[in-house]
Amino acid sequence: MSGRQAAPKGRPWEGRHLHLIGVGGAGMSGYARAAHALGATVGGSDATDSDGLRRLQSDGILSVAHVGHSAENLPSPQDGPFELYYSSAIAESNPERVAARERGIEEHPRADLLAQLSAMRRTIAVAGTHGKTTTCSMLVEALSGAGLNPGWLIGAPAGGERPNAHWSEGEWLVVEADESDGSMLSLDVEIAVLTNVELDHHARFASLTELREDFHRFLAAAKKAVIWDRPELLALRHDGDGDGTTAYATPEASLKDGGSSFSWRGHEVTLSVPGIHNATNATGALEAARLAGADPPRAAAALAHFTGAGRRFQLLGHGPGGAAIYEDYAHHPTEIAATLAGARTLSHRRLVAVFQPHLFSRTRLLAREFGHALAQADIAMVLDVYPARERAEDHPGVSGLTIAETTADASSGKPVYWLPRFADATHVLGSILRADDVCVVMGAGDVDRLAHGLVVAK
Repeated sequence: MSGRQAAPKGRPWEGRHLHLIGVGGAGMSGYARAAHALGATVGGSDATDSDGLRRLQSDGILSVAHVGHSAENLPSPQDGPFELYYSSAIAESNPERVAARERGIEEHPRADLLAQLSAMRRTIAVAGTHGKTTTCSMLVEALSGAGLNPGWLIGAPAGGERPNAHWSEGEWLVVEADESDGSMLSLDVEIAVLTNVELDHHARFASLTELREDFHRFLAAAKKAVIWDRPELLALRHDGDGDGTTAYATPEASLKDGGSSFSWRGHEVTLSVPGIHNATNATGALEAARLAGADPPRAAAALAHFTGAGRRFQLLGHGPGGAAIYEDYAHHPTEIAATLAGARTLSHRRLVAVFQPHLFSRTRLLAREFGHALAQADIAMVLDVYPARERAEDHPGVSGLTIAETTADASSGKPVYWLPRFADATHVLGSILRADDVCVVMGAGDVDRLAHGLVVAK
């Protein structure tokens, strides 16, 4: 157990009362599930009535759930002491944080809660600019198939009927390690996985050098590391004895309609998720599972049952004219290029890409790269920017039109649409989609509402 305390049984957090601000988010909702399983009373708030918030309520996780942020959302003094944790999207000026300071209640970033959870289990943490969620989900599948009963904290549903988080009595916890707010550095990691490194979160990192330094610190804290076999990535890990790092390569995979097959350590691996990038993700997941003690043939065989993580090239159904409607969380040019390359392996007449940019800063800095990635589609549609924590007035002249223009420049005359509103996109898609088209709706904002709205009920 590498000196770690024995995994506690029962409900060791019973008696704790947690108030989570941003509780419906991809990360915080998972922590809420884990805290509830450990016996804590969990309540909180979120800005909107999101799917994540509703799922927590329907599963009985939250004692109270507030839609909208207000000082009145905090538990009253009569309810006794409570702990306040906030997501990285919650500003210091949030009224609940302000009210907590006025009452002398300590505020904790989500990283503090994550650190407590990872300290209770042997932790496998998956980091990288792209592929974290899918690699984590594949790792959960492989460990489960090998009978190791893992817990997990992932930024999306882990595939099949699995939610985004689960607290088990097994000894291993799989965690998606987030570089965007530095929370990956709070983890107590035994096995670290690094998929890739690209500059993305420009508000936090002024340069690629700064980002690489954080990944170096993340890898240095882990006993073992599994790293994609690239010199610039392996250079971020320095082992004293040279045997603490496993490098994994992109396999020589046979790509097929919607999947692939390849050999890993003499075992045949079959995937039903498309693209060479997913074969690479699977290889990293299998190497981590092997280091955790999973039986290699059982782990490899288990991936045949992996159907994809939530919002990661997820088939929702069929829409106008019989077109297949997929949604994907891709919000960086590299991710878009990989998603569309994977979509090309499907049987299709035309590939239609619908993209909602995420953040004005990312849109401005990577506009040219977005255009080249979207130009892989036969038809591209660009929506307006999902601002998240940013404000349009702070980024004058930047909108979805910025990317629509660069896409048109790179598309060699193929159709490119600038459709700011969901209603506009729904109308146009209804008029052009036909049977055998593949339509991929991409973005990290609320574009999933558009994607689900396109699906025609049977």
